[in-house]
Amino acid sequence: MINDIYDVIVVGAGHAGSEAAAAAANLGSKTLLITMNMQTIGQMSCNPAMGGIAKGQIVREIDAMGGYSGIVADKSAIQFKMLNLSKGPAMWSPRTQNDRMLFAEEWRITLENTPNLDFFQDMVKSLIIENGTVVGVITSLGLTIKAKSVVLTNGTFLNGLIHVGDKQLGGGRMGEPRAVGITEQLISLGFEAGRMKTGTPPRVDGRTLDYSKMEEQKGDENPQTFSYTDTPKLTKQMSCHIVYTNEIVHNILREGFDRSPMFNGTIQSTGPRYCPSIEDKINRFAERERHQLFVEPEGWRTVEIYVNGFSSSLPEDIQIKAMRHVPGFANAKVFRPGYAIEYDYFPPTQLYHTLETKLINNLYFAGQINGTTGYEEAAGQGLMAGINAHNKVHGKEKFTLNRDEAYIGVLIDDLITKGTEEPYRMFTSRAEYRLLLRQDNADIRLTEKSFNIGLASQERLVKVQNKIEQGQKLENFLRDTSLKPNIINPILDEISSAPVDQAYKSATILTRPNMTLEKLEQIDFIKDFTKEFSSEVKEQAEINIKYKGYIEKERDNVAKLLRLETIKIPEDFKYENLKSLSSEAIQKLNKVKPATIAQAGRISGVSPSDINVLLIYLK
Repeated sequence: MINDIYDVIVVGAGHAGSEAAAAAANLGSKTLLITMNMQTIGQMSCNPAMGGIAKGQIVREIDAMGGYSGIVADKSAIQFKMLNLSKGPAMWSPRTQNDRMLFAEEWRITLENTPNLDFFQDMVKSLIIENGTVVGVITSLGLTIKAKSVVLTNGTFLNGLIHVGDKQLGGGRMGEPRAVGITEQLISLGFEAGRMKTGTPPRVDGRTLDYSKMEEQKGDENPQTFSYTDTPKLTKQMSCHIVYTNEIVHNILREGFDRSPMFNGTIQSTGPRYCPSIEDKINRFAERERHQLFVEPEGWRTVEIYVNGFSSSLPEDIQIKAMRHVPGFANAKVFRPGYAIEYDYFPPTQLYHTLETKLINNLYFAGQINGTTGYEEAAGQGLMAGINAHNKVHGKEKFTLNRDEAYIGVLIDDLITKGTEEPYRMFTSRAEYRLLLRQDNADIRLTEKSFNIGLASQERLVKVQNKIEQGQKLENFLRDTSLKPNIINPILDEISSAPVDQAYKSATILTRPNMTLEKLEQIDFIKDFTKEFSSEVKEQAEINIKYKGYIEKERDNVAKLLRLETIKIPEDFKYENLKSLSSEAIQKLNKVKPATIAQAGRISGVSPSDINVLLIYLK
């Protein structure tokens, strides 16, 4: 193996690395996955869950393209919930609670059954660079392994530093060593680096908790799945619970502020805005009397509990003392305290849309090394980096996704165009075309694209084509079928909707507030027709009919934007030659090197007048 030359070497086997390695290998590249610990492949370092708002859409997109995150999540799920069902379909987001040990086991089994994929346990300490191109890696054992491309997915391991109160430990996760050497080498090559912080809460013994003092959160009555393949649906589920902190808890936590690395200056780096530590929450939101905590089981066969919302880097004695004043936690035994971790990242404006670095050919970054937080964001980047590393070394076209095509496209465009100074996480609000990027249509949006590059299978393509045909058939029926007043008025009365005095098409009636296809199925001849369709097809047809006007408006907006996407900017364009550009615009444009006018317009600090100057010159 050591004498082999690989097409793709993936460094790190977290969510980004696992998807990158799987994608490259499934496309036919001879791939090597190098990890410091074969026992932690695909490990859930933080909470045992996949999906959530906007993140669930990303998991569905990965699955639609032939990635594995959705399949692994389904096979290891202990609970499924569709979030935001009270809102419009653009906001619906699937989420699973997962068995942590089973999740990692499924990932390892999946990868071990992937052709073209080798494994090696060691730490990569440096890259081999020749004439501005990466050609391999050197490990801590002193082994040289040659490759045509390298994907770095180092997670929180690059010079990782763990904080528990005033104690500091070198590590990428508690009990695991940090990775050294790569950051220093990349800086010497001209890369800009920074530090970020993330955190994790205490894990406790579920046998010592009093759940009667908590609010139970059950899974959906009819649980769905992430994957568009035939993964098994849950027949039994485990409950989560909700509980709240109180002033006593807050006051005890404040006692430790002088020993907190966050407040005494030990931690200088930025933490995630949308997932702050408990001490950060009570400091920033001092007016709040309580904060919500989610009590989440870690799996079917363990008593370990994850206390979501109680991330902390305070001294362990303060954490335990405060936690025991949370309702139901009076006798809680702590398996391990919460901690913060600082690690190196590289501002992602140093990347192309393919996630290849601008400074070194055939070198790709994916996951937390790019300043993101979250399994799903990492996995989406890993998938795209793996595809593009394969394509590059085999002389194939770049593969990218636009902002109107996928949340993954929004994620990568945001990162490389705007950069990030705090751990980036995806929200539906970041996507301007979120009605087009729903969780229910990820397969329709992406499977054919993935099939065309050789990743999604023929079976997946046939399945999505059948879904499209079935949905169109159902839509046509509803648009063509009239309902007379005597048939529809009793149903309209049920939902307090105005009666009709003439026949209306079923689709027109369906657009009324509170009207659903399920209610229309009270009519026998409609039910007789719709019974042949799956719930997935019915949902798709109903959304397309109800939101037709909004969807068409978004597509018009996309068409306008695409006109600017077609105006390319040469990579070696000399912005300083355009005297009418602002100095800030020249600085930002030179740093990001946008590929199109549309991308230039999304750069912070580039004004509409700057874009007009570029348009006039380029046209």
